[in-house]
Amino acid sequence: MAVTMTDALFAKLEADILDGRLAPGMRLPTQKIIAETERVSRTVVREAVTRLEARGLVVARQGSGVYVAEDARYRAFQVTRGELSELSDIIHLLETRMAIETEMAALAAARRTTEDLVAMRQALQHMAAVNHDPVAAATADIAFHLSIARATRNDYFVRLIDFLGVRLVPPRNLYLRDQPEDAHRAYVAKVSVEHEAILDAITRMDVDRARRGAWHHMNESLSRHAELGSTLARPFRSAEDLVSEGRAPTPPARHPQRKERPDE
Repeated sequence: MAVTMTDALFAKLEADILDGRLAPGMRLPTQKIIAETERVSRTVVREAVTRLEARGLVVARQGSGVYVAEDARYRAFQVTRGELSELSDIIHLLETRMAIETEMAALAAARRTTEDLVAMRQALQHMAAVNHDPVAAATADIAFHLSIARATRNDYFVRLIDFLGVRLVPPRNLYLRDQPEDAHRAYVAKVSVEHEAILDAITRMDVDRARRGAWHHMNESLSRHAELGSTLARPFRSAEDLVSEGRAPTPPARHPQRKERPDE
């Protein structure tokens, strides 16, 4: 995706703010000065400043100018739709998700309640019921992962998974574009097996198997999307490929099995 002049100016001003060159409370130069300094039009400047304001990095004061927000360097983390416009961006997000979800599943296995298991099962049942609709299925997939997050009893997992939302589960029509219906059915069946393995491990309170199941599920998702990787600058290597080459951490190691306890 080509970088526009607005993109470039926004990135420069954002970096200046986050690096402290434009300090909290400092007044930005006028649009005229920025346009002349950066050799862009005032329209480009206005669009870039509007983006900064939308991100909470600057505030406009009537009749006074635009100022760097006092809390600009402590802004909330976010992943925007525009940042996921390329396949490589989605793969990077899936890599991040792998790190999060492996330990999230392990904690869920250790802490889950019967109510959590019911929520996970209902999410998977709904996903099966709407599997003909990729977008609806992705929404149900999110609900499954959110129910795992709740089972950790750690609200930060819940907030993170809830924030990522549809960014977390790319609809399968990205992966299966122009593919026959048989390919869609095979995809649904494979993902279902992976989800069932995670749920079974959490049900049995098998922390190690839950961790490994989540790792396998995420690595499979990475591999599936990497099949579209002809658009990437360099060949994609799955986590398992890198492990075999000694270039990445191995899958989560097996730990002594946790003794099961009756459902609460």
